This record gives sequence, structure tokens and C-alpha cells, in this order.
Amino acid sequence: MKLKALLLGAIASTALASSAFAERGSDGNVSIIYWQAPSILNPFLSGGTKDVESASLVLEPLARYNQDGEMVPFLATEIPTVANGGVTEDLMSITWKIKPDLMWSDGTPFTANDVKFTSEYCMHPEGGCAQVTKYEGVESVEVIDDLTVKVTFDKPTPFPYGPFVGGESPILQAAQFADCLGARAPECTEQNFNPIGTGPFVVDEFKPNDVITMSANPNYRDPAKPAFATLTFKGGGDATAAGRAVMETGEFDYAWNLQLAPDVIARMEAGGKGTPVAGFGPLVERIMLNWTDPSSSLPEGERATAANPHPFLRDPAVYKAMSMAIDRPLLVEIGYGQAGQVTCNWVPAPAAVNSDTFTCDQQDIEGAKAMLEEAGWVDSNGDGVREKDGVELRVLYQTSTNAVRQDFQALIKQWWSEIGIDSELRNVNASVFFGGDPGSPDTFQKFYADVQMYANTFNGTDPQSYLGNALCDKAPRPASQWQGENISRFCMEEYDALHAQLAQTAGADERAEIAKQLNDMVVENGGMIPLVHRGRLSAHANTLGGVVLNVWDSELWNAADWYRKEGS
Repeated sequence: MKLKALLLGAIASTALASSAFAERGSDGNVSIIYWQAPSILNPFLSGGTKDVESASLVLEPLARYNQDGEMVPFLATEIPTVANGGVTEDLMSITWKIKPDLMWSDGTPFTANDVKFTSEYCMHPEGGCAQVTKYEGVESVEVIDDLTVKVTFDKPTPFPYGPFVGGESPILQAAQFADCLGARAPECTEQNFNPIGTGPFVVDEFKPNDVITMSANPNYRDPAKPAFATLTFKGGGDATAAGRAVMETGEFDYAWNLQLAPDVIARMEAGGKGTPVAGFGPLVERIMLNWTDPSSSLPEGERATAANPHPFLRDPAVYKAMSMAIDRPLLVEIGYGQAGQVTCNWVPAPAAVNSDTFTCDQQDIEGAKAMLEEAGWVDSNGDGVREKDGVELRVLYQTSTNAVRQDFQALIKQWWSEIGIDSELRNVNASVFFGGDPGSPDTFQKFYADVQMYANTFNGTDPQSYLGNALCDKAPRPASQWQGENISRFCMEEYDALHAQLAQTAGADERAEIAKQLNDMVVENGGMIPLVHRGRLSAHANTLGGVVLNVWDSELWNAADWYRKEGS
């Protein structure tokens, strides 16, 4: 398999034959497998990619990003700009025009009232919205008429495309979710499992952490789409089984996130049933460092919250030594091959915002030891674990269950042990780990561990909202139903102030420089340890046409355009 060619963008584009969509539902069933099973179909209540992307088959935003990272209208007639009058010259507001005659899947009209309601749902002070950074700086959302909605900001906002743009910020139906505001949001099981949408498919049955069955939306805006009458969305298993199910056995049509070693992908492709597709976006495998104390000895409600700082992970000598001990090139080699690159950055893409401040491509065990020693962390009793003032360097290191991640855990545990840090390894079923259940102790949002490893990305090419994930007030906590995007609980007033400056900066070059500074502040001050800039790698059946991999939005962004190839 010539994976390098894929990653360089040589993904064959498929021309849709004029007869491809002669009739809605004419191509039978399409089957998708995500080895991380969706646990909810409401992206506002989960930060998990598997939940956001499965929901994107049903729920849609006003605009989203295409395969080139360009904003394109979906439910809106056009992208508002200063030039077309949609954004005011003072950058204080943006006005969206909605396409006429749009219908929800239940046959009721889609209006600006639904858009306004969605903002109220996510911005509710008693709720916990996983996507609240998209609404940073929003002062009001006003319905002008049924097809016009105006968003006003509390200060000039050069990038006003946070709310209602991208797969992470779709529109909810006001009528369905009217009784689900604030603290009631996670209690609305029927709505969260079976949302009414405008997308190409409707939910027939949702079995959390298992399977979703869908059918073509009878009120979808294009009468010839989708080509498939039904859709099966299977969750669970592992990346190996998912890849085989598409490329070797042909049991499924699309497999997502094949986090597998390069030689494994090559053997699967040789099966002849499917084709891998790949591309680099901003996806980064990282180790998040908990700024708070996750000890089970603390009262519930105080554990892993700002009320109790972590006993040693805020010490620069500790987190910098942990980073220095890691052999990132080896991680890339064994885990991703050409589908990975060493990175020291939280935001490595687009290239304009990729900071060059740090170097981390050389492991330095001896340097890490010396740094800890100089800071007073010593092995005083000869057990191999350093301590200081009665505090030992022992960490609980958790991640999701996945072969590559368990390989990484084993290697990093060994490297850390060489510098006097003991690690207890734990892995959690991915469907649970990336779920948003506020009652579960095992979600990545709860962060009941010292360090945890996973990958994350963002929609589009402007990182403003994504960088907002490190704002002090975005930390998950009991009051937010454990929702929030500041997973490490990182908090610096200087960071918050600089992010506010980014939100008011217009020039592309100036915005890029501030983005780099924000990236550097999080890395330098121990918010995370970046490891690998990962390519997105999925696979589709050779019989499935219309697939266009998108690393800037939901991978299922154009599922309405998929079809079964003739002669298949």
C-alpha cells in the first residue's frame, strides 16, 4: 500500500454519474463501522468524535467545512461575510440567511427559531454543553424572520463562525428539545438518542454502545438523495476487526479511524475488498496532565476539581522530565509509520499556526533524570521511585482500549520508570471513555487519573474555538454535569487574556502568531504532552462511491452523496 501517496492528498476523486441518484433509496443498505461505539446522538452532550460524527448523519449546521477546509453553506444560503453584508463592518454581528422550504424529518418547517433555541440550549447557565466554546463572546441570538437569524457579540469578532458551523455545532429542533434545557439536558433520553434532524437519515433505533439503524429522511431537501434506503451503524469491537470487515471480508462499507500499524493496513488492503483513505488535519495524540488531584480519598464533588491542585504535576521539572523521557520517533514508527509525524504542539495544523518553539524529536533520559534531581526529586529509599517532601512520583495512566495505545502505554511506562516515575496502567472501553455520561467515573471528562492519553481535533482551519478549550471556565466539573473541553483543568489568567485578544484580532498573520503563543503556553506550562501528529486513516468498500475524506469536519459530512457503484 502506498500510504504516503494517500497522505500527500492523492486520493482519487469520484465523479458522480448522472444516473447515480436517479431515485432516493434505490441502492439498498449502507453499513458503517466505528470501533468506538456511539453512546449518544447529541453532540452537545459529548466531546467524543464517535458521537459527533454519528449524529452528523441526522443533525446539520448552517455551514460546515469541505475536504479542503473551506466553509460551505449547508442549511444557509451563503456564508456571511463583510463583503456580502452578512457580517457588519464593526465585526459585532453576523446574520445568517436560511434556505427556504427546509423541513425537519418529521415534516415540520425548519426556521430561525430552531437556530435561536440551539444557542439557548448550549449557553444555558445550568447546563453542561460540550461545545460551549463555539459560543464564546455571544451576547444575543435574534430571530429577524423565519429565515433570518442574527448573532451579536460582546466585542468585535473577526472570526464569527463558531456558533452553528461544523459538525460539532449543529441545529436542534426547538419543539423536540423544549423541555431539555439546563440541568435537564442529560435526562432527555428519548431526545438524545433519537434526535429529529434535517440530515439525509433518520434514526429508527438507537442501542447505545452497540448499533444504530437509520433510514432515508423522507423530507430531505434533495429528492434524489440519499441513494441508500437504510443505514446500519455498528459500534464496538476494535480497529483491527473494523478494518478487516471492510478491506478483507467486505461485510461493511466504511470503517473509521483505523488506528493500526502500517504493515497491518497493508495486509488488509491486499484483501481486495476495500481502499484506505487518509489525510493530515490537526489530529494529535497527546498525554493530558491533570492539574487537579484525582485521588479517590477526596469527597465526591471535589475530586478532580480546581478545589484540590495536583500534588506534583504542576511542577515544571516533573512534566518536562516526563516529556523528555519519551522517544517520539519510535512511537511514530511502531504506531503509525507514514501516517504519523513527531509533534511538540497541541495545534500542528494548518501549517500557518504550527509553532516552531519546541523541539522534542530526541529522547533524553539522562537530561530528565538531572532535571528531577536538581528540583529535589530523589529516590531516597532505593525503590526506584523519586519522592520529595513525602510525595512520591506515582501516576495512574489511563487511555482507551486500543492495541496501539496499549503499546504506547507500555513503552512510556518503561521510559518513565527509567527516570524514577512509577506508572499504573489502565485502559477503558472507548465507547465509555469517550462517552459523556455524567454518572460514569470512567469518562475522559471526569479524568479520575493523573495522566490520560487520547487524540483530539477540531472542525475547520481556524483554531480559535479549539484553543478556547484551555480557558479556565471550560473545565468539566459537577456544576456543568462534567461537560467541558478543558480536560486538564489548565488555568492561567494570562492565557485567558491572550485568547480574548485572539478573538478581537482580524489579520490572518496576527491571528496565527497569537495562536502559536497560546499553543506554546499550554505546552510550556504543563497542560499536555503532545506526542504524534496523526493522519486520519479510514477505509471504504470498493463498491461504495462518493466518499470524500474530510479531516476538517465530520468524516460522514457528505454521506448524502454516497452511492453503490454500478456493476457492484
